[in-house]
Amino acid sequence: MDRDDGPRVRVPEQRAPEQPGTTDTLRFTVLGPVRVRRGSELLPSGSPQQRALLAALLLREGRTATANELIDAFWGEDPPSQALATIRTYASRLRKTLGQEALVSESGGYAIRVGRGALDLTLAQDLAAEAEKARVAGDRCQARTLINKVLGLWDGEALASVPGPYADNQRTRLEEWRLQLTETRLDLDLEVGCHAEAVSELTALTAAHPLRERLRELLMVALYRSGLSRRRPSRCTRTPASSRRSWASTRAPSWAYPAAHPASRRGAGPPGGRTGPGARAAAARATALPRCPTSPGGPRS
Repeated sequence: MDRDDGPRVRVPEQRAPEQPGTTDTLRFTVLGPVRVRRGSELLPSGSPQQRALLAALLLREGRTATANELIDAFWGEDPPSQALATIRTYASRLRKTLGQEALVSESGGYAIRVGRGALDLTLAQDLAAEAEKARVAGDRCQARTLINKVLGLWDGEALASVPGPYADNQRTRLEEWRLQLTETRLDLDLEVGCHAEAVSELTALTAAHPLRERLRELLMVALYRSGLSRRRPSRCTRTPASSRRSWASTRAPSWAYPAAHPASRRGAGPPGGRTGPGARAAAARATALPRCPTSPGGPRS
């Protein structure tokens, strides 16, 4: 007969304590200063060199970076004698901040393994892909809204104050992408009728980037459609002589200026040779585009 030892006591299940760097709560930014947050808490990212290591690993989007690749990213062709030891020191410090699960060592290198939505850059890439799909499908307003969200993820200069040749190259690449997104957004602005709203932004951008031809094309269209090109041509369309020569030699064909050609040519009349107020009103109605949708915050979506 079995002996009854009395009621059994249920032992609570033992759970491992949560690691301080649980990956599903970490958020990283590179489209501005390199930062890391756990929830709403801003975590210390260390010295500029340590942030350079963090940025180099984040920009590989989960792929492993070997020690030699990281040394090249930091110092290029002139690394110090203790380069490998320095990399290991920075990696050890980052691991204490991020946790074992986030920063892993493998194949003689390091990788940061977090969800795709944890990095602002990958979020921007996903939103830009959605915007392109919307534009191809003909939903220009949705495409414009999504690109505005992408541009809103920037917080100043990408990889701000991060040293090293790799960071310099990536900063240039990201700034070029930002300008391309801005051009696409401005193009959509014109397509949905935001002509006057786009003029001031395009004027500032062409002044900052005088050799960027796409911005000049968009500015011409915006000025014509908003009616400013005839009232203030000398102030809004002035360009350096060298820029004018370069631009004229590679100027896009007439179909690149849908509203500015041919009526914007000096002396050119409306289509069909008609003249007078009635003809001008008809031409205006024919070229009118939908009004720019507005939001509580202003014309930008």
